[in-house]
Amino acid sequence: MKNIINIIVKDEENGGRIDSFISKKEKELSRTRIKNLILQKNLKLNNVIVINPSQKVATGDKINLVIPEPKKASLKPYKFKIDIIHEDDDLLVLNKPSGIVMHPGAGNYDNTIVNALVNHCGKSLSNIGGELRPGIVHRIDKDTSGLVVVAKNNFAHENLSNQFNEHSIERIYELIVWGKLRPQNGKIETLITRSAKNRQLMEVGVTKGKKAITNYKTLEVFENDKTPTLSLVECKLETGRTHQIRVHMSHKGNNILGDKKYRKKFKKIKNINQYLEKLIYSLNRQFLHAKVIGFIHPKSREKLRFTSILPNDLNNIVKTLRNIDK
Repeated sequence: MKNIINIIVKDEENGGRIDSFISKKEKELSRTRIKNLILQKNLKLNNVIVINPSQKVATGDKINLVIPEPKKASLKPYKFKIDIIHEDDDLLVLNKPSGIVMHPGAGNYDNTIVNALVNHCGKSLSNIGGELRPGIVHRIDKDTSGLVVVAKNNFAHENLSNQFNEHSIERIYELIVWGKLRPQNGKIETLITRSAKNRQLMEVGVTKGKKAITNYKTLEVFENDKTPTLSLVECKLETGRTHQIRVHMSHKGNNILGDKKYRKKFKKIKNINQYLEKLIYSLNRQFLHAKVIGFIHPKSREKLRFTSILPNDLNNIVKTLRNIDK
């Protein structure tokens, strides 16, 4: 059964964006979901279909938004052991390993976190994110490890989506970059847009793109005659754009160790510790780990915060760097 929202614009509401206007009226719907519904031709403005989320509203406008019944997912369960940090009736927090993608896409429809969630939860996942993304409120890259929150029902999904949109979710990442950041602690605030040269990459935009803010601080610098100069860094996100930390570190000239997409060539050090060299060159992922996630529970309103330690492949590099530095 379809749900239809009918709204008439009042005098004091004149001139705003239609997606923002509906979001303020319908608190249970995230602005992202409203935008997607509009793009999917579910909105009528004065009985005319509108597909532009930034369309301005005027006094007396009649708005009709149709919320269709979500499609039922037809995904194959994947017998993959999920590292669950927390689970209740509304959500779960998992510790994702590197090397596995979050949801089905071109070339991989069966061996994803979503398929593993279907195997674990059955039908107990939110389904408003689309047929191939049940439960998925946010994502981390295939070769990034760490904490992800998953919604088990639509109420939790909408609530968590709103927290992400309001930038109130705490997200802290740990990473190692080449060189030393200048300054060592700070804030990076840019636009991020898709690269015109390579559509699989993102880049800092000068005049177009979405606002992206990363707060960073240097935890340790490793610098001696047996190691390349490397820095252990913590990044706290205010926004969550695609590849945000990777793009921002690249923009600073300090690419993430092991990042094959945003890498630069570095001169080989003559006296590099051989064990460290082996660890660095055998690293088949970027040194990027989602260390902390914190949010308000959608039902209980309790503040929840979870922490994940570095996986062994990353921790071995840190331990080796510290031992060499002694």
